[in-house]
Amino acid sequence: MITQSVEGRGDLLRASTHSGAMSSAILAEDSSVSEPTGREKGGPEPRRRRSGALVGVDASGVMSGSSVSSVVGLVAASIPDGSRVATVGGEFTSVTFPFAAQGARDITVTELPRGRFEAAAGDFDVVAASLVQSSDGSVLDVDVLRRSVAESATITVLDASQGLGWMDIEIPWADVVVAAGYKWLLGARGVAWASLSRRMSEALVPHAANPYASNDLWSSLYGLPLRLAGDARRFDASPAWLSVLAAGRALPWLAALDRTAVEAHVLGLASRLRDELGLAPAASPIVAIPTSRTIDAPHRAGIRASGRAGAVRVGFDLYNTQSDLELLLEAL
Repeated sequence: MITQSVEGRGDLLRASTHSGAMSSAILAEDSSVSEPTGREKGGPEPRRRRSGALVGVDASGVMSGSSVSSVVGLVAASIPDGSRVATVGGEFTSVTFPFAAQGARDITVTELPRGRFEAAAGDFDVVAASLVQSSDGSVLDVDVLRRSVAESATITVLDASQGLGWMDIEIPWADVVVAAGYKWLLGARGVAWASLSRRMSEALVPHAANPYASNDLWSSLYGLPLRLAGDARRFDASPAWLSVLAAGRALPWLAALDRTAVEAHVLGLASRLRDELGLAPAASPIVAIPTSRTIDAPHRAGIRASGRAGAVRVGFDLYNTQSDLELLLEAL
């Protein structure tokens, strides 16, 4: 995402707040965000509800983890021996490595080209891919994917880390939708949120069972028997407290926004950048700029960019402005 370095020109990039023209435009008219109180300050329950709202599921189907790979690893460890897994070629390894690590159980992972992956998904036991690719911003064709798996028993696992927060989408039909809290959800490292379908919740083994995964924390600190929550909370990881508190600030605000306006804003900035640079159109705020130049030029201008897959990668978030875009174009 395009952000301003501490040494850069702080007036050009503004943090997400309730004030300002952009924030005012995208806040839903009937929304209100209140201060967390009591139990809300210490636990993940309000964050669970807000995270579920972003993907269109009830809070009872949402678990909290520490990272994408920890959630995907739980899924990979619970699928049957000999399962056939499909993924997109060049997929982010937090999505693929947990399945590949199960090779001793005869679990195979097949990489397919984009397009072919979505169309052939129903031919596999499990499909796992990013909703939006972090390397170049490519967006998964979820409509084709959904049709492909609709009449099958295929388990669908989606990493929404690069989409949830800007994309106006609801995907309650997927078996697992996981997102890291420190990307577009504007939180901190150390927490991830995942929605689980009923059949996935019934199939998973709570390998990381702990007191926070119980119905009541304080009565579950010592001694057997095992007593876990009856819903997706039984898969919760022990929370990184500061990360959960950060999510408590970010998630209610994000859930209160007009997501259609947020998506239009970030895609509008990215589209203009692509037009100016002669790049192909794409419905993604992540732009991969093929160039022989290094990322030094954007960095010198106070813009945070990344080198990914041989390209300079930038991403526009809801707090970015036309001024930021002009600064980037000048730097490039």
